[in-house]
Amino acid sequence: MIKFFRNSYLVQYVTIASLLIALWVPSFITGNVDPALRSPVTPLYNLLADLFDFWPPFMLIIAMLVMAFQAVFFNSMLASNQIIGKVFTLGAVVFLLMMNLLPVQTTYYPFLMASLFLLMFIHTLFAIYQTPRPELYLLNAGVYLSLATMFWFPSLLLVVWGVIALSIVHKGSFRLHLIPFLGLLFPYFIYFSIHFLKGDLLQIWHYYGVFFNGLRFSVEGFSWLKIGVLGFLLLALFIPWLMPYNYSFEKSIAVRTKITMTIILLGFGVLMLFLEGDPMQSGVFFIAVSILFSYDLAYLDRLKWSNVTFILLILAVLAFHYVPLFL
Repeated sequence: MIKFFRNSYLVQYVTIASLLIALWVPSFITGNVDPALRSPVTPLYNLLADLFDFWPPFMLIIAMLVMAFQAVFFNSMLASNQIIGKVFTLGAVVFLLMMNLLPVQTTYYPFLMASLFLLMFIHTLFAIYQTPRPELYLLNAGVYLSLATMFWFPSLLLVVWGVIALSIVHKGSFRLHLIPFLGLLFPYFIYFSIHFLKGDLLQIWHYYGVFFNGLRFSVEGFSWLKIGVLGFLLLALFIPWLMPYNYSFEKSIAVRTKITMTIILLGFGVLMLFLEGDPMQSGVFFIAVSILFSYDLAYLDRLKWSNVTFILLILAVLAFHYVPLFL
């Protein structure tokens, strides 16, 4: 199975599309849409939700198409950064599995819409490595993160990761490190200017103040199933450290640097699981896990038991989605 996704032919894409549809069919059956996820600090999410909520299945169709595009983009991002082989479709299938582990993830929710811009943000920081004139990349990175916060405001915490990542990939002047912040502020300058002209800017600022005042870490969204799933993923990431003889990892400094950045991102992802709300919808963790798992599977040599585990993982994820329909 793993070797199958180390190719890029039509049959691989048909299989990935079939897996995506299979994961999302239960949501169409149950009408898995929660309109209460809107927030005063997520203006772009609210705008799209208002446009699409005339028919709940249409919101699910949009969400599923966004997920499909993200899977393709994610695979392309890994290939262009040499984290997986250039002809692999492995990244796409791993991303689909990680981002759709439980039914709560197969719906229209803020992080799903934000994650496209977060992937662009991550890809841009990866691309900065050894770039002689990274000013435009840095500006774009800030804009992408800013747009992500307008769908899922806790994305703002990744400003800290961006500063750390930039210090790893490009040791430039203080001026260079300020450019992403200009990009971050630009969309908000436009947004706040619109509300200034409308005369309700103080009310908008009040909403952001309420958000920051109420921000806290909580374990209320966890269940034993979610704890088990998250614990299994973290445990599985340690396997390459226990069995290094099974892997022939890429040795280039560029790839190792990007994996180091991803491990740091994973730390931020774990922290963000404890923000208020459902931890399965705080998907920075799952993006980082998807990158690391794709890297592990791309350079795995002994495939027999890994194939069995990979197939069992796919079956388990499908069971998480279909078993509740019969309970």
